[in-house]
Amino acid sequence: MSTQSSSSSARARVLEKHDDDVVIVTAVRTAITKARKGGFKDTHPELLLSHVLRAAYTQAGLDPALVEDISVGNVLPAGGGANAARMAALHAGIPVTASINTVNRQCSSGLTAVNQIANEIKAGEIEIGIGAGVESMTMGYGPQSIPAEYSPEVLTNPLAEECLLPMGLTSENVASDFNVSRADQDAFSAASFQKAAAAAKAGKFKPEILPVKAKVTDPKTEKEVEILVDHDDGVRDGVTKESLAKLKPAFSKTGSTHAGNASQVSDGAAAVLLARRSTAKRLGLPIVGKFVTAVTAGVPPRIMGVGPAYAIPKVLEKAGLSPSDIDFYEINEAFASQALYCVRKLAIPDEKVNIHGGAIAIGHPLGCTGARQVATGLNIAKQYGKRVFITSMCIGSGMGMAAVFVSEH
Repeated sequence: MSTQSSSSSARARVLEKHDDDVVIVTAVRTAITKARKGGFKDTHPELLLSHVLRAAYTQAGLDPALVEDISVGNVLPAGGGANAARMAALHAGIPVTASINTVNRQCSSGLTAVNQIANEIKAGEIEIGIGAGVESMTMGYGPQSIPAEYSPEVLTNPLAEECLLPMGLTSENVASDFNVSRADQDAFSAASFQKAAAAAKAGKFKPEILPVKAKVTDPKTEKEVEILVDHDDGVRDGVTKESLAKLKPAFSKTGSTHAGNASQVSDGAAAVLLARRSTAKRLGLPIVGKFVTAVTAGVPPRIMGVGPAYAIPKVLEKAGLSPSDIDFYEINEAFASQALYCVRKLAIPDEKVNIHGGAIAIGHPLGCTGARQVATGLNIAKQYGKRVFITSMCIGSGMGMAAVFVSEH
């Protein structure tokens, strides 16, 4: 059998529908807003989470009593936001019978949460669950985020010490180690802004975004007003590589990473309702996609951004797929340096990457992104008639994660 025919048969196998598949019933996100000055700057993360959890089951017409377990990706709050997540689920109208946990795998926390629920369904532990993610980077960076003191003995291990490198410096390491130029990073970033701005203008994000009423305090008048947050407020039109070239490096005077070619610090939430296919069919639930598989991969902490370059080939092998079987990729743009390196390393065509732009333009609420990418990916697949896609991201301390999904819109 030729490579091409074996590849096509592998894709056909992934597209098959079986009663024990893990399917996606709904995937929804809030708008992503700028931390400290955007539409959610005065909204607590548990309220953001409550909104998307409620939307996940109401959009499907599902009795919330049938939700058995919930996993929430969350990075910054003390204690992983465990109490806050439970409070959010109860506030969202989900009965006390549904259990919940939070998970922190840094930038992949939302995808880790989705993967956990999918695996519980595969293992026969539950029939229906929600994988979600939330982050208020506005409220997350408080006294609890002051760096702790670490064991001097552990820090004698060079790799352990490198886990404490500021993320911006890891971006500079990737750029210098792999010769990713400032000009190329700026061109990649400008394209992200341009794609996102065009998609926003055309209303292409609307199907995936849950409009949320939020109370915002005007810093000048100190008056509280209610606004409708229904679009990503970090997306800027008219950004060019020339305009980005004027910005000063943020982490090193001789570096290439700056505010315009790094992901935006953001607030937002997303939720993905998953079920066994046979259960979804029996209950008459909508099926918009299928979870295929996910993997993680470890990489050196000092170049943590290369994670997707290792996780994506690993997930392709796990799924028995070849790159030609994948219609498009959602690769988190933590920094242009690392995202561009990974795209080049894997020889992914530009037109298959972040079709509606990425985190440089949209934002990166740490715990939310992994779940947000699922909502975005399914929306893109429906709009462009695509089927198989991969989501991936790098992870602080040196990891990558990737997952394969199928659209069934």
